[in-house]
Amino acid sequence: MTAQVDRTAGAAGVAGAAEAAGAGRAARAPGTVRRRVLVGTAALLMLTGGATIAHGAADGTDGAPAPDGGGHAAHSTGTGTGTGTGFGEAGPVGGASRSGGFWMRADGVFSPPGSFVPSDALTYDTALVPAAARIEITQYADRTSHRVGTRLRGMVPNRAYGMHVHTSPCAADPASAGPHYQHRASATADPVNEVWLDFRTDRNGNGEAEARHEWGFRDGGARSVIVHDAQGGAGKRVACFTVPFSS
Repeated sequence: MTAQVDRTAGAAGVAGAAEAAGAGRAARAPGTVRRRVLVGTAALLMLTGGATIAHGAADGTDGAPAPDGGGHAAHSTGTGTGTGTGFGEAGPVGGASRSGGFWMRADGVFSPPGSFVPSDALTYDTALVPAAARIEITQYADRTSHRVGTRLRGMVPNRAYGMHVHTSPCAADPASAGPHYQHRASATADPVNEVWLDFRTDRNGNGEAEARHEWGFRDGGARSVIVHDAQGGAGKRVACFTVPFSS
């Protein structure tokens, strides 16, 4: 009788331990772990100010910019009054593409070269491009058109800037980004043969622009965008953002 009682008590103890272990496993369910990892990653990105990038197939239904027509080298500028997702809120990556195209979105936070936290977005003149100003670049392409857009936040209010796609990544030396990307080699600079994203900020320091062409980038030929202190084909290089453009 005593042995039977002892075995019963032992079984109850084992059952209790199993129940506690099950509760522990439930508390560490994969969904909870994933949420903790995602929250930690988001916090790290906020602290580092690094760039976020999203790639995917573009069909107008998967978070990519939807095609809206436009002829060869169409170019439009804005003052940051458009609508869209916020910086760092990349849309879904997967999905079938009805248009047979692709899209890309990258964003970053400007900081001076040599900052403690490295960034793909560099400001060479903090009076014109303040540290912590933000930039977003989008790219969309299908069989007939190629579109590059930009949005900026935290810039100098009510000011005109130039911006072009360049051939090399950003570095501490503004000249490292190389010349303008050109569809065909030319001695002159123009928005038909190059990607110009000139913009003017609103009273809040926000701006946006878009360029459209019938041609796309050569593989590895476009690597960054440069912000200039003046609109047009030239101007002082005041900031740079390394962008993983697709061909």
